[in-house]
Amino acid sequence: MKLTRPIRSIINYFTGKRFSTSSLQFRLTLELVAISILGLGSVAFWAGWQMEQNLVAAHKQTLEYIAMRFPDQIQLYSEMDTIEIGLERTINKVSTPGLVAWVKSPDGRLLAQSPNLHSSSPEIGNVDALTQVPQKPQVVRFGNRDIVLCGSPLVLNGRSLGKLYLSQDITEDQQKLNASLWQLLLVSILAIAILIAAISTRIRRAMQPLEQMSQVAGAISADDLAGNLKGAKLQLHRAPDEILGLAQAFNQMLFRLSAAWEQQRQFVGNVSHELRTPLTIVVGYLQSLLRRGTNLSAYQQQALETATAETERTIRMLQDLLDLARADSGNLHFRLNPIMLNTLVAEVAAMSQKVSNRQINVLATDEDVVTCGDQDRLQQVLINLVDNAIKYSSPKQSVDLMLEKTEKYAMIHVRDRGIGIPLQHQNRIFERFYRVDESMTRSRDGTGLGLAIAKSLIEGMEGKITLRSKPGEGSIFTITLPVWKPPL
Repeated sequence: MKLTRPIRSIINYFTGKRFSTSSLQFRLTLELVAISILGLGSVAFWAGWQMEQNLVAAHKQTLEYIAMRFPDQIQLYSEMDTIEIGLERTINKVSTPGLVAWVKSPDGRLLAQSPNLHSSSPEIGNVDALTQVPQKPQVVRFGNRDIVLCGSPLVLNGRSLGKLYLSQDITEDQQKLNASLWQLLLVSILAIAILIAAISTRIRRAMQPLEQMSQVAGAISADDLAGNLKGAKLQLHRAPDEILGLAQAFNQMLFRLSAAWEQQRQFVGNVSHELRTPLTIVVGYLQSLLRRGTNLSAYQQQALETATAETERTIRMLQDLLDLARADSGNLHFRLNPIMLNTLVAEVAAMSQKVSNRQINVLATDEDVVTCGDQDRLQQVLINLVDNAIKYSSPKQSVDLMLEKTEKYAMIHVRDRGIGIPLQHQNRIFERFYRVDESMTRSRDGTGLGLAIAKSLIEGMEGKITLRSKPGEGSIFTITLPVWKPPL
């Protein structure tokens, strides 16, 4: 988790989007970045280690060469003078600003040393403090200084002169190497950042067809299925073959769904139309029997009344289905004219109050509210909403019809103080045949299509219908329509 947070921040920065740790794009980017970091880190570590080894090896070889040639140089200078002078000249020749040498006799006496050394020099003191001086050149750290040190026996013509000590300070070279390693680290970090940007951008582009497919799948609606699918069809051109195959299968699935939806719509419309006529005849005969059935028993009278009521209910449901089928196919026509909502709301309230014997309160603004719509359709929707409000509230509770107006919209609120609708059901309340609780709603009559029809009618008039509800406190259905403005 500690590693993924900064990487996710970097990916979000370069892509301009937020990704969760469970997304495929984030996982692929993280894996490729981890592989890149591992590869670049390994190369950088190996390069740094190799540079350090080469630096130390070069200094070691220098000291080994000096130690090997030292007796020959003494022999050369001793032929012209004494051994002591030859020893001193040889040391002076091999000494450099970073390299010092000194020779000690077998009894520990200092025989010769570099010009910048004396018996109390720190270099000699540090070496004397060592329990064992390496015979082969090795890196030894004294304080904050790195020294390549070796001490080898000095033998001339079979005679032991003592021990030769060679010391070379490589601290400055080591610091330059460390600076180079830091630069290498910074370059590696920059390269990793560029890789993250390149990888995340490439993966994001590769994932765009899948994102498009997800957006199309999430945005597709019944209207798209009922139409020609122009807005829902995936159009991919430069995607990989695997994604193109998936997109083609997705488009084929959409066409099959559209065909099935069209068949279902036609079936509902045809059945509703074909059944409505014979059922109308049946209900006519049943009503005729009820009017002339003076010699019927009480049981027969009740049976005929039940059959008549159920037949009429079935006819209403078929009419609702036929209206929905027309709305789905775009054949539900509206007679759009300016409507004075103040008058319409008052008429609906008076009509519903007379039929139901319930109190219907009208709360309207004094300002005239005019919209453009189909007055009969809008009245049908309002009556349906008021009827539902009456059904799902107790007889003592009133129903409110409220009319509001803003600069652009007119809003009609139908409020009851009944049983309310739980939150988990509110998103589906406008679906066809959907009921919140069968045990509570089946006994209240209705087809389960009223709200679905209301939604289709209001949307057909370029409006929308919404719901706010709380169990035990009632519901508020709101119809929002554009305010009509007369042409200039």
